[in-house]
Amino acid sequence: MEFVAYGAFFLTLAMSYAIISLGLNVQWGQTGLFNVGVAGFVGVGAYVAGIVTTPAVDGRLGGFDLPIAAGWIAAALVGGFVSFLVGALTLRLRSDYLAITTFGIALSLQLGFQNLESLTGGVFGMGFIPRAFGGLQDDAVLFNLANLGLAAALVLSLYLLLEHLARSPWGRVLRAVREDEMAAQSLGKSPVILRLQAFALGGGIMGLAGGVQAQFIGFIAPANYLPMMTFQVWAMLIVGGSGNNRGAILGAVLVWAIWAVSGGLISEVFPPEHQARAASLQIVIIGVMLCLVLLWRPQGILPERRR
Repeated sequence: MEFVAYGAFFLTLAMSYAIISLGLNVQWGQTGLFNVGVAGFVGVGAYVAGIVTTPAVDGRLGGFDLPIAAGWIAAALVGGFVSFLVGALTLRLRSDYLAITTFGIALSLQLGFQNLESLTGGVFGMGFIPRAFGGLQDDAVLFNLANLGLAAALVLSLYLLLEHLARSPWGRVLRAVREDEMAAQSLGKSPVILRLQAFALGGGIMGLAGGVQAQFIGFIAPANYLPMMTFQVWAMLIVGGSGNNRGAILGAVLVWAIWAVSGGLISEVFPPEHQARAASLQIVIIGVMLCLVLLWRPQGILPERRR
């Protein structure tokens, strides 16, 4: 039964990363927007969900003690709004400058999480975040299976919604802008507005994923939203297949599995005093896998389907 509980726990976290990967797929896979600030937008959603749903705490603003669903909605809305503001300032830049800008914004957000103690709890993090199915926490198997079912249902709903959008005229225009901006503009489309819409939608999905992670784990801290998360999510999307929503989900599960298994092997093979340095091997393993996939299937395991 412990294996079942751990498997459900692992898959629930993988589903939360699948949501982030789906958001990045809207930005990069569908629109060609090079966002290197993924961790910042996920962190915004996590902290918003925490502030909205936690009980009041002395010395910290917020603590509205609202239901978990309200926290998820708030996380998606604020994540989308922050992405809209960032996009309005940066989307006129070329792809390389956009990458630099979003990376800097993500680092600024992470420093904000770390230093705004009255709002985020600072380096001590934010605890007492209510967890879905909290009444089942005494039974690890039921608790993790229930959370897995909820996360899987959320991923499925997002997948169906994004597939519908990809087949809609709006989704087709996004791909047209990605492939040939001048041609789309000559037909009366506004590339800037379309990119801004896609960037905001992707950021809102990332914010929702942050809320899901916060409510599943029950604790968040600034160290959770370092650039390493951005690297992981990009690896997930590239391995699975950029431009393909199913590929984004598959890549999230595969890369998270390799990350989790390699972490367990490092803790078993290396003595405790060397594990901190040996943890960098996880990055090496993901990088090698990324290179192998790109050599084998340059467009990912599930490439984008041409419509």
